[in-house]
Amino acid sequence: MEYENIKSTDNLVIYPAISIVAPHGKNIALGLKTIEVRSWIPDQLPLKNVLLIENHRYLLEDGDEGFGQIVAMVDFDDVHEWREDELEIACGSDWKAGYWAWTISNVRPIQSIEKVAAKRKIYTLSFELGFEF
Repeated sequence: MEYENIKSTDNLVIYPAISIVAPHGKNIALGLKTIEVRSWIPDQLPLKNVLLIENHRYLLEDGDEGFGQIVAMVDFDDVHEWREDELEIACGSDWKAGYWAWTISNVRPIQSIEKVAAKRKIYTLSFELGFEF
């Protein structure tokens, strides 16, 4: 799957999305958090125009879902092993080896009150052409 914006023939725009637990989505939107730490690596890089969905609980098991709000659109350019000296830029409270730091760039904050799906891993959200966040 390509992780660029895809315009389909039925007037939909499809965006890649990733869920993040509050308050870290807003921390990214404000420029306070410049890496996202995950236990897994995306299938491809870079990931462009990814919607950040801030929700209020960890989605730990396959199939876990919830709802959240769109807080930003970002790009992920690079992934590297998370280092202990990156704890502050991850807005983390403790460091553990074996995790991956996703470098965040091109942050575009979005203020939306719409509730959207929050899922595990990278997933897609569809919007009608012309929908404004």
